[in-house]
Amino acid sequence: MYIGYGANPKLITGNANPGLSSEIIKYISILRGQEEKLVNSRVERFNDEEVYVEVYENVRGEDMYIIQSSSKPANDNLMEILIIADTLRRSSAARITAVMPYFGYARQDRRTRARTPISAKLVANLIAGAGIDRVLTMDLHSSQIQGFFDIPVDNLFASPLFELDIKEVFRDRLENLVIVSPDVGGVTRARELAKRIDVDLAVIDKRRDRPGEIAEISIIGNVKGRICILVDDMCDTAGTLCLGAEHLMEEGATNVHAYVTHGVLSHPARMRIEESVLDNLVLTDSIEIDPALRRSSKYRILSAAPLLARAIINISKGSSVSSLFDAKNLEWFRGNRELPLMDAM
Repeated sequence: MYIGYGANPKLITGNANPGLSSEIIKYISILRGQEEKLVNSRVERFNDEEVYVEVYENVRGEDMYIIQSSSKPANDNLMEILIIADTLRRSSAARITAVMPYFGYARQDRRTRARTPISAKLVANLIAGAGIDRVLTMDLHSSQIQGFFDIPVDNLFASPLFELDIKEVFRDRLENLVIVSPDVGGVTRARELAKRIDVDLAVIDKRRDRPGEIAEISIIGNVKGRICILVDDMCDTAGTLCLGAEHLMEEGATNVHAYVTHGVLSHPARMRIEESVLDNLVLTDSIEIDPALRRSSKYRILSAAPLLARAIINISKGSSVSSLFDAKNLEWFRGNRELPLMDAM
């Protein structure tokens, strides 16, 4: 079914992160200059935990967006995406976009040893097979996962959000900042943010004798007497992040902060972070945030809703999504919910 650009986007949410879905629809309402609501539906479980979906509105010919991260419990949330998509497809939706701020199974993007799966590719096949036409995600663990799909994938970056926040929080100390990659694999991400802010870059280089055991750590770059900002795409058990912060302080850093897109925070991450030398950990709400984290002085939360709302509007209008990689195109939302309407997107 053909859908013309400029059609009103319709949003439906699963149970992974309803708070983020509500924030996204608020920003879309402001951008469109009219009140928008999530599609009336229910996503529940039968007694045996099978997922059941029912949509109470007509979605025939609509441009539909499923807001759902495949975070913990990953399998349940992934099944919700697939079953919601099947529901919409059988209800004659014109186009279905899966908005997955956090894309689970992304760490299994290659065979690391014999007789292991490439689960990210399997998930890509399942998503396309469910009738989803497009995927919108943020900070994929591995950018090559986009190539696993035979449908369009828009991979947004949290770096514009981080750039705006860093320039605001450290506005009087920018000359003393250094962006730090916690490992060699994250250098590209850290370098891109350092370039945006026009500050120096450092890298924590780890040598392992065997998997899971770090034998030696060295710091590449000057961190002595400087404020270090660790940047990563996800924080799972927080071992790498906290250990890196310790070594930076040992090398003479005055303070260590961390900016991470996806707060997986598996056990024992919270205990490690609370007891670490980190001044604070800044997370986006791509994964549902425990209210206790919002009350802790160790954490700050940046909402990904404005970025995702603008991306959804741009996709629905057939305009550029890559324009959102520029922080100046996002300054409109900072600290202000009564936003001016902007048509040039």
